[in-house]
Amino acid sequence: MRLQMDIGTNRTDFYIGLSLAMSSSIFIGGSFILKKKGLLRLSSKGFMRAGQGGYAYLKEWLWWAGLISMGAGEAANFAAYAFAPATLVTPLGAMSVLVSAVLSSYFLNERLNVHGKMGCLLCILGSTVMVIHAPQEEEVASLTAMAEKLQDPGFIVFAVSVVTSSLILIFLVAPRYGQKNVLVYILICSVIGSLSVSCVKGLGIGIKELFAGTAVLKEPLFWCLLICLVICVSIQISYLNKALDIYNTSIVTPIYYVFFTTSVMACSAILFKEWLSMSTDGAVGTVSGFLTIILGIFLLHAFKDLTFSWDSLPLYLRKGLHGSPWGQQAYVALPSQESQAEGPGEGKLAREGNSKGSYSPEGSMRRNNSFVTT
Repeated sequence: MRLQMDIGTNRTDFYIGLSLAMSSSIFIGGSFILKKKGLLRLSSKGFMRAGQGGYAYLKEWLWWAGLISMGAGEAANFAAYAFAPATLVTPLGAMSVLVSAVLSSYFLNERLNVHGKMGCLLCILGSTVMVIHAPQEEEVASLTAMAEKLQDPGFIVFAVSVVTSSLILIFLVAPRYGQKNVLVYILICSVIGSLSVSCVKGLGIGIKELFAGTAVLKEPLFWCLLICLVICVSIQISYLNKALDIYNTSIVTPIYYVFFTTSVMACSAILFKEWLSMSTDGAVGTVSGFLTIILGIFLLHAFKDLTFSWDSLPLYLRKGLHGSPWGQQAYVALPSQESQAEGPGEGKLAREGNSKGSYSPEGSMRRNNSFVTT
């Protein structure tokens, strides 16, 4: 009986976390559009752009609406980590990419073509596969267990590597290449984001204990996680603003998702070891779902500006209505020595005869001779 109750509780927590993750994607996807609209309005008014070090966006209400929307999404995401594994919650952020793509086609005049629609379907399919195969056990249930996880040598090496690489990117690489390469700002957001998700996971566990009656506010680890979370989120917001201001949303959103999700899944595998509780089929299904989402995001944004029209077809397929690839222009043979020796009057008559579509044995022989090499 006790085992059945634990299983039922785990299933309930799983679906609560799933619902929160889905709602988080909606809020976060909409926040990209609101913040981008605010930044575009400021750019049109001549204010210093965020990518150049300006902070005029703090006076734009659209940007604040986007920030509030992102805050609501992150709050839902925060709560989702307390109920569901990070291996499930983080990849479901692909739904925010889908929401962002759909809304951008309406509010940012960015087109959603056939490739984009196929990408949306693949994102939904991949997310569904990940939900089916995601681990449904939560190994870390208290801050004491979280402290033991944080002291693991593997995670310490990972955290030191993340902090070192972030400092190098911020102080050495970003000032020189940040406005030339979109990966610089996104890498900073992604690697720092892996630590912020770990902090969120620990704080979520602590809040659950707080509601259960445990005095977690007296634990130093709780406040350390909170301070680290504030620092990491501040860095993420700053550099994500710079990336959105300089580069197109269709470029920033998918690349950020792939790098951020990969970083978080790597951190989750090292810290929480949720993969150890999964079967081989579950692990393969989760990875396959994640790769399907990446493929969907690639289709959604890599061909975003590709239009399908009559002019985009190859030349040999454009024949038909107009008779030739170049409209009504008729075929004209290359000039040969004989045709160059002809008088101007005879050449003009031959061209007029060809343009009318008449057949001349002598003209046909000349055309054939023009392709003969001597």
